[in-house]
Amino acid sequence: MKTITFAVPCYNSAAYMDHCVETLLACGDDIEILLVDDGSVKDDTAEIADRWEREHPGVVRAIHQPNKGHGGAVNTGLENATGFYFKVVDSDDWLDAAAMFPLMEYMRTQVEAPVPCDMVVANYVYEKVDEGVQKVMGYSNVLPEGYEFGWDEVGTFLPSQYLLMHSVYYRTEMLKKMHLTLPEHTFYVDNIFVYEPLVHVRTMRYFNVDAYRYFIGREDQSVNEKVMMGRMDQQLRVTRQMIDNVDPQAVRNRHLRHYLRNYLSMMMCICSVFLRMRGGEEDEEDLKGIWAYLKEQNPSLYRRVRTNALNLATNLPTEAGEKIGLKGYQIAQKIFKFN
Repeated sequence: MKTITFAVPCYNSAAYMDHCVETLLACGDDIEILLVDDGSVKDDTAEIADRWEREHPGVVRAIHQPNKGHGGAVNTGLENATGFYFKVVDSDDWLDAAAMFPLMEYMRTQVEAPVPCDMVVANYVYEKVDEGVQKVMGYSNVLPEGYEFGWDEVGTFLPSQYLLMHSVYYRTEMLKKMHLTLPEHTFYVDNIFVYEPLVHVRTMRYFNVDAYRYFIGREDQSVNEKVMMGRMDQQLRVTRQMIDNVDPQAVRNRHLRHYLRNYLSMMMCICSVFLRMRGGEEDEEDLKGIWAYLKEQNPSLYRRVRTNALNLATNLPTEAGEKIGLKGYQIAQKIFKFN
């Protein structure tokens, strides 16, 4: 069995996918790289994927499909994964070989372990290339190091600090058993990827190394502010699925329950901020609608999320309240470099 499957969604990625694949190959021969060509038509992404498969048979596999969006590409990667662990690496990002060494060594020990670890976590780095800026997002303040642990030993995450797709390595069988499915033709599905599986995670192991390098700064990126404002329908769709599929109030472990509530609060905050920034009549209706949806689906969770400090600030009535919420967003944007 392969130690890990790296699923690489590729959509018109010819300009940068080679670098991504090269860094994955440095992780060893006991890996599987699935290059999911998601209906690329504007460049030679498909041919590049086929070339990598020819040059590295048994390690790289090219999968071609009609366009299904990032979520559909991740779904295809998971369906075809044969590795013990599963990791999504976007085609414009890359992994640091030296940082990955201890992770790979550990994951190899888990393949034959009687009770293998469900989730491995490592740091990621924002590579804001256009500004020459790097920002490490680590977890040493909330996750123990050097041994496997459960949710009882997890500390309190900072407002800027969440487990993202860049930082997690899941046990593949766990994801398949829970039938994780991301919506197709939808951006921001990475939020579902690091939310729904957590209720199935029993054991974790954290490595305080800067493994994943997250490229950020292209104008067409999904986290670009203007792009996000144009895709609020998709942000709302993702948030509704998170509301539907996980009930934090029913989670027995208080550490995990607290984390899930805070994450959903952050999602609701993003919806509130961007809809208020757009400021149209339909946007106001959409904002009322997402809060009404949460209240209808889970009144208890609604009360906790609505009174979260993030949402108290970003949903203050009156024009002055709107300015306070947007100013807080702008400050956070500058500090945390998230778009």
